[in-house]
Formats: sequence, C-alpha cells, structure tokens
Amino acid sequence: MNSHLLSFLNLVFVGFIALFPVVNPIGSAFILNPYFSDLTQKERRKAVKRIVLYAFILCVATLIAGHWILELFGISLPVIQLAGGIMICKIGWEFLSQDKTQAQTSTDSTLADQSNLVSIMDKLFYPITFPMTTGAGTLAVLFTLSANSVDTSLPIYLVNTGALIIAIIGICVLIYVFFANANRLINYMGSHSEIIVNRLSAFLIFCVGLQIAVSGIVHLIKGL
Repeated sequence: MNSHLLSFLNLVFVGFIALFPVVNPIGSAFILNPYFSDLTQKERRKAVKRIVLYAFILCVATLIAGHWILELFGISLPVIQLAGGIMICKIGWEFLSQDKTQAQTSTDSTLADQSNLVSIMDKLFYPITFPMTTGAGTLAVLFTLSANSVDTSLPIYLVNTGALIIAIIGICVLIYVFFANANRLINYMGSHSEIIVNRLSAFLIFCVGLQIAVSGIVHLIKGL
C-alpha cells in the first residue's frame, strides 16, 4: 500500500515539475499583464478565474482524450506548434506596434471601461489561455505523461490520471496567484518601469512564438 502511495505522490511531483516550466505561471503573468491593465482588481480576479477554469479544462481534456483528438483530425503535434507559434508571434507584434496614446484613450470613460472588460472576456480562451498560457509545450508534456498509462489496466490508468490531475490543479493555483497579483508588483515598480515591462513582455511574446514555430518546423522536417 505504501509503495502505491509513494508511486502516486511521485507521479504528482513529476507532473508538477514537468508542467511548471512550460506553463511558466510567473513569466506568463508579466507577459500577459497588458491585457488586464484597464481592469479593476475585482474584474482582474474575475478574468483570471475564467482563465484558470479554461486552463484546467484544456489540460484535463488533453490528458484524457488528446491523442484520440489528434488522430481523429489527422493533426500532428509539430503542426500545432507551428500554428500556435505563428499566432503568438502575431500577438507579440501587435503589442510592440501598439501606440500607447491610443491605448490610453480607451480608459477615458466608464463606457470605455465596460467595453474593455467585455473585450478581455472575449479573449480569455484565445489567445490568453490557449496558446499563451497553456500552449503547444503544455500539450506536448501532457501527451508524454499520459502515454505511459494508455496500455495499463483500468485501475492503474485511473490512479495515474488522478495524480496528473492533481498536478494540473497545483499549476492552476499558481496561475491564479501570479496572474491576479502581477499588476501589484509592476505598480510598485512605478509607471515608467511598467512601460518597460510591457514592452519587454511584448518582445518576449514574439520571441516565444518564434521559438515554438521554429520547433514545429524542425520537427516537421525531421518527420519527412
């Protein structure tokens, strides 16, 4: 019994450690902070809760049915990496080329603030949750972790899947904590530092997207 418990806890730990660098809740919080810049703290928490819910559902669905979904549509993981990378590059470029004075005009009235809230709610799944928070890297890790349980007996499959779901919950808790509080650290740094962080975040978004796209291309070439 103790060996089974240790195996379960080990898989929880392995799943958490494997997911943490690809989700990167700390870095992602700073990168995505410009999306929430016009929201109050209450609105921000509401938006982040929705992101956490989307991330959890996406990760669990990938863990349980990811392989079958890809096989059903005939899509390979490198193609997902390439498409996701292109989308992230596009988002990063839009942030880099955005005129700050134009962005600030949206906060001049309550109606504009309401429009910003509606607009961010429309973006919470795409592109904020997928592919920027839980993207191709997260899917690849979940595919790898779940592959070891596909051909096992049903009890072992359920135990292993349960352990990985607990690891996903742990990552989702970190997403909520850092996403909901990233603005406080940036505000503490000052308005000038906020502009610098936002510009650097936009550049990092573009670089991350480019890296994912290049990885997809490399894997596609190797597969030929």
